[in-house]
Amino acid sequence: MTDVIPRAEGRTDTPPPHTPVPAKGGARERWVRRAPLLPALVFAIIVTQVPFLVTIYLSTQSWNALRPGARGFVGVDNYVTVLTDSRLRAALANTVLLTAGAVIFSMILGLALAVLLDRRFVGRSVVRTLLITPFLVMPIAAALLWKHAIYNPAYGLINGLFGGSTDWISSYPKAAVITTLVWQWTPFMMLILLAGLQSQSEEVLEAARVDGANAWQIFTRMTIPHLRQYLELGALLGSIYLVNTFDSVFSITQGGPGTATTNLPYEIYLTTFRKFEYGEASAAGVIVVILTIIVATFALRVISSLFRMEEGR
Repeated sequence: MTDVIPRAEGRTDTPPPHTPVPAKGGARERWVRRAPLLPALVFAIIVTQVPFLVTIYLSTQSWNALRPGARGFVGVDNYVTVLTDSRLRAALANTVLLTAGAVIFSMILGLALAVLLDRRFVGRSVVRTLLITPFLVMPIAAALLWKHAIYNPAYGLINGLFGGSTDWISSYPKAAVITTLVWQWTPFMMLILLAGLQSQSEEVLEAARVDGANAWQIFTRMTIPHLRQYLELGALLGSIYLVNTFDSVFSITQGGPGTATTNLPYEIYLTTFRKFEYGEASAAGVIVVILTIIVATFALRVISSLFRMEEGR
């Protein structure tokens, strides 16, 4: 028989304060947990960082493959050449124009499609899958599709529908490249903005309708402010990818007519494989990487703010 000890008067049954248990293993256990990630980290360093360091070294060399014996250290002269050369300045301007045009138009179309897909209708899942398809096409395949099946003056789809024999690539080279990029990147923007729309509170929207707000007022005064961070995220991520566009320029226009669509990646290609100036091409590549890192830093800040916003809900 178990003895029952009477509780003292005024005594409470509050448990003793929790004493933290010291972590077992300490630093050794942490390294054991991280060990499976080390091969991937070493591989990433070898594939990305080592070539970048080699590129930085080459950017300080005067190296032309046609003059193999005249190689030497020139410091920052290649960077000065890149920043003062008229062709490279034109390539930088084309890069900004092509990137901004593709991002802005794909963002507008992506927002329109996201608003439509946010509504319930029969076959919405099928339509969503079909709209995502262009983003799954390889860039080089998409460029060749538009060049031959749509822009071709003899048998292209545009001239077949509207008549005429306009050479769209020669007449409107920038528009041809931007249109191809917009077609491919609109689904990406649509998915980001659709996620933002579906995270909007239905109770708040219903309260606005009860207060007498119409659809346009709700969209401009509530939906757009709510989507601000998603719009920023889409624009930044799109800029990171589109600033490195090479496939469409190479396949559709090859930088022409003249240098009308020559962007920085294509100019780097020409400098490397046409002029054989490895030092100048490396300097231009380093500048592109630095610009991309700057944009990526802003993108990471936007992503972090989105995570903090979701945690605060």
